[in-house]
Amino acid sequence: MADILAEERETVRGLVGDQADAWDRAGLLPVELLRKLGGLGLLSAQIPAAHGGRGAGSRSNGEFTAYVGSLCSSLRSVMTSQGMAAWTIQRLGTAEQHRAFLPGLASGLLAAVAFSEPEAGSDLSAIGTTIRRDGDTVVIDGEKRWITASYYADLVVVVGRYEDGAAAVVVPANAPGVQVERVAAPMGCRAAGHANLRFDSVRVPAANVLGGTGLPLPLVVTAALAYGRMSVAWGCVGILRACLAAATAHARDRRQFGKPLAEHQLVARHIAELFTDEQIASRACEHASACWDAQSPEMVVATVMAKHIGAGHAARGAAAAVQVLASAGAQDGHVVARAYRDAKLMEIIEGSNEICQLILSEHALSHAE
Repeated sequence: MADILAEERETVRGLVGDQADAWDRAGLLPVELLRKLGGLGLLSAQIPAAHGGRGAGSRSNGEFTAYVGSLCSSLRSVMTSQGMAAWTIQRLGTAEQHRAFLPGLASGLLAAVAFSEPEAGSDLSAIGTTIRRDGDTVVIDGEKRWITASYYADLVVVVGRYEDGAAAVVVPANAPGVQVERVAAPMGCRAAGHANLRFDSVRVPAANVLGGTGLPLPLVVTAALAYGRMSVAWGCVGILRACLAAATAHARDRRQFGKPLAEHQLVARHIAELFTDEQIASRACEHASACWDAQSPEMVVATVMAKHIGAGHAARGAAAAVQVLASAGAQDGHVVARAYRDAKLMEIIEGSNEICQLILSEHALSHAE
């Protein structure tokens, strides 16, 4: 299958250049960069061509995501959030809602998805945000925590209680009653626009409720998280590739005890393990994307597996890269120091390691003979 986004990597490389460190230190990405990439359809490349998007498959978009992740995990995180918003609209929205929202997300509007709350992190069944019908409008009340990219967002897809179930509703970030408070000094993905949101009697058209009716909460959650987990998994491959490139270059060039570091067996072991981590994570993502593109019934568990493998191996691989570079990689601003912080967050977001393990265990037990 042709990689329809292969040529776009140079575009991103030119726009990012060597600025990722400065963005990380400042805790902000240039909004004009996000709008430019959004206008090129690159923040959510799987939006169908019929709605102005690139129409990329999961594998092509995944490799592109990994490339962006190798340059800047904060930028990749914004891509993940944009893609989650678009995918949720695609999965849960009506044809009319597709026409209303997807072209904007493919041409420069920025979006985020709001799940987690003060009392609802891994346990999303504890969501307390309410969406209440009032004539031809709905009223949203609640609080969301640590919502990636929401500091930049024009639209937020808010998940809350609705009727006898749950719903996702598209809320303009500038609607009266929406309060956005940037998360100060996050440990990783510092420039990804994490923010806490509050909705105080926010009123939007009832037509913004995706699908128009209440749905089971697990269905609403799974719709968005599936894309998010796939995107994070590929982003972890990008982290591993950046770490591998930095560690091998340093091990070749740095000399200790009269020979390059790479010729010391214990250092070579770190390089071998880092290479293995990257290969395992890549293969897991390729399999999951193949399931996604084939619409295989194994897609959900393959995606969880890819996310779990990718996050765990990225955290371990980034630690190995810091070990190889030692003081050279232990300074804030170095690519492996940034990767070390960013990778740890990947073990928490879009389903923590423990949640992924529970899902995989349940799958294994349900298929046991």
